[in-house]
Amino acid sequence: MRIDIISVAPDLLESPFNHSIVKRAKEKGLAEIIIHDLREYGLGNYKQIDDTQFGGGAGMVLMIEPIANCIKKLQSERVYDEIIYMTPDAKTLNQSTANTLSLKENILILTGHYKGVDQRIRDIFITKEISIGDYVLTGGELAAAVLVDAIVRLIPGVIGDEQSALTDSFQDNLLSPPVYTRPSDFEGNKVPDILLSGNFPKIDEWRSEKAYERTKIIRPDLLDE
Repeated sequence: MRIDIISVAPDLLESPFNHSIVKRAKEKGLAEIIIHDLREYGLGNYKQIDDTQFGGGAGMVLMIEPIANCIKKLQSERVYDEIIYMTPDAKTLNQSTANTLSLKENILILTGHYKGVDQRIRDIFITKEISIGDYVLTGGELAAAVLVDAIVRLIPGVIGDEQSALTDSFQDNLLSPPVYTRPSDFEGNKVPDILLSGNFPKIDEWRSEKAYERTKIIRPDLLDE
């Protein structure tokens, strides 16, 4: 998979993609992540990328021409399965979306900044808009990092035990059940006996019950989907 990201602040994305699972995915050749500095497509001697809003109002808006020029350049080099805009005024990212995107070959992500981008960019180029929650960040870079991490870890071969990803929270619209490791008894707080029994069908049944119970208490909305 190749993921291209258009950013006003590309340095913000260096660290998230050079550690842990995403780094290993890159080293294995399973994921290629390329960050493009929007200012390289800025207008005039000062490389302008933003301007005031038509109609007045506080805050600057990313201009249409630098973004359009960048997207067109990238589109001339490859076909993108999705062109995604990270913005708080969109549908919230969920596991189903991450699963779907992990099957794509080429993805282009546009990160917002200031008061966002000229609406015409969204109308002309964007195929999917994604939010990571009902709050506002200073820019879309961290949101893009969250999306990339959620996608890349699902690519076959990235995680050593692929079954692990299939048992994550939200895969079946359920939260994960409690998990335990050594020691089995910590200051009188013991691991449930069933997990030490070796009866794996019963263990699976216990985990399913606990997953349902946790979901019903913490996220009952998931049970209605």
